[in-house]
Amino acid sequence: MFIASLLTNPARPVLERVTVESLRNAWGGGDAIWLDPGVAAEFVLGAVPANLWEVWQGLQGLGVDLVVQKAEGRKKRLLIADMDSTMIQQECIDELADEAGVGAHVAGITARAMNGELDFEDALRERVGLLAGLPETVIAGVIRDRITLMPGGPALLATMKANGAYAALVSGGFTAFTAQIATVLGFDENRANTLLVEGGKLTGKVADPILGKAAKVQALEEISARLGITPEQAIAVGDGANDLGMLGLAGAGVALHAKPSVQAQCDIRINHGDLTALLFLQGYAREDFAA
Repeated sequence: MFIASLLTNPARPVLERVTVESLRNAWGGGDAIWLDPGVAAEFVLGAVPANLWEVWQGLQGLGVDLVVQKAEGRKKRLLIADMDSTMIQQECIDELADEAGVGAHVAGITARAMNGELDFEDALRERVGLLAGLPETVIAGVIRDRITLMPGGPALLATMKANGAYAALVSGGFTAFTAQIATVLGFDENRANTLLVEGGKLTGKVADPILGKAAKVQALEEISARLGITPEQAIAVGDGANDLGMLGLAGAGVALHAKPSVQAQCDIRINHGDLTALLFLQGYAREDFAA
């Protein structure tokens, strides 16, 4: 059995009953269940429809995301998440670069790296090199003044943890940021790269080994093994090319507002919903969300 989920942005609840019922009827699905009126609904299917992606494309124009997944095992025991442009709305290195006066240049490199056009490790070293001499104290100011959480993140963490799940923040960014974000949101652990500092200033170098695409896969494998579960029992979320490995390995790999090249390689694409979409995809209704 399969579940078809229709989702939209909770801040703009545009999912109409006629849209859900029309698709349910066309696909011969079971009764529609509303997880959040105007925001999220689902119904059971016997098979994956042949015209899934054609319908998906049409719904995108209405501001609605569509996901079809196996019904069995969709409630996950592990959340493994990227940080930049996933759990937070910014790219930390771009914000630091802006403070160093090289923001536009670094942002361009970041965009190309996240779209898979550049080698992640080389691009990271190049960008960090441009931060040489920046006072370490700038980091705290950036976190305080520039970093904002992605909508739905607190509800996602609180609800999954209340239901016994483990949560890991695994980032190609920096530990100075992941440590703070992990604490604020309630992640059980965080992994990222370490910016090297001498005399209170960034050296322009990052500690080896660099946490990139392979390290995210390794994190998913290691944490799953430690918990006594399989990667199939994990839900992963990210937006960049360096997330593709873990998105492909996890039982549910969610491309959240992802780069086009990343979306093209993922079956679960959330372009309109926020992070609560990961809860709706697991069958949680709005009233099930933890405070």
